[in-house]
Amino acid sequence: MSIAVIGSQGQLGKELTQQLGKNALPLNHSEIEISSLDSVQDVLAKHKPEIVINAAAYNFVDLAEDEPEKAYLINGLGPRNLAIACEEFSVPLLHVSSDYVFGQAKIPDQPYIETDSPFPSSSYAISKLAGEYFVQSCCQKHFVVRTCGLYGTPSEKGKGNFVETMLRLGSERSELNVVEDQKCTPTSAKHVASVILNLIKTDAYGLYHATNSGEVTWREFACEIFSQAGMDVKVNSISTKEFGAKANRPAYSVMNCDKIVSLLDDPIPSWKDALSEYLSNR
Repeated sequence: MSIAVIGSQGQLGKELTQQLGKNALPLNHSEIEISSLDSVQDVLAKHKPEIVINAAAYNFVDLAEDEPEKAYLINGLGPRNLAIACEEFSVPLLHVSSDYVFGQAKIPDQPYIETDSPFPSSSYAISKLAGEYFVQSCCQKHFVVRTCGLYGTPSEKGKGNFVETMLRLGSERSELNVVEDQKCTPTSAKHVASVILNLIKTDAYGLYHATNSGEVTWREFACEIFSQAGMDVKVNSISTKEFGAKANRPAYSVMNCDKIVSLLDDPIPSWKDALSEYLSNR
């Protein structure tokens, strides 16, 4: 079985490729340009994959405020081109999306389900939601999987994730400031990849949420990272406003994963257990 993994050098793409083994057809930016329909059609015609997984994305959330067209080209029109080509070649498409489509917290806070109305509040989030809609409307055999706070093996030197950033900063400083008023579910790329690969074995097409279980603020997550790593670092609480990021972040973007857990009959580990596994294997 040949499964195309687009964005194969990213944290999720690398994990998918590793778990697929010989069934993986890894494709990076030099091998496919998803912003070009011609490129996508040529690659699918050449390799004839049985399934396409799109793990490629423009993930520079703050920079997207300055270059929204580029974010939309990759996160919106890229999935559109994949969906059009997959429909043309009768190939199922799994597209990975983001919790950022939920830019306005529920009152009271309650994990989002798939049927809740999205409310993107940044250029990045708008582009990700556009990608979802294009996939859903242009490809009949589609899966859209929203996830949150991914961390896995960094794609290249100089690129990391929140866990690696905290470990690096914690080794350099005795005190850090981390946002306390954003709550989500940090998620292991290894676990999401496993869920995705089980999902594509089914024909239960549609929209799903897939994260580790539980919820936590970024400051609480940082504290747990240092605790598990045995590092003595003081973590101070700051607000989103004090942090001063250019783009809006969701204040609450915890997602309910009951739909996919019920379908696959396989619980997803908690964020604490996922962190422990990641730290023990790095």
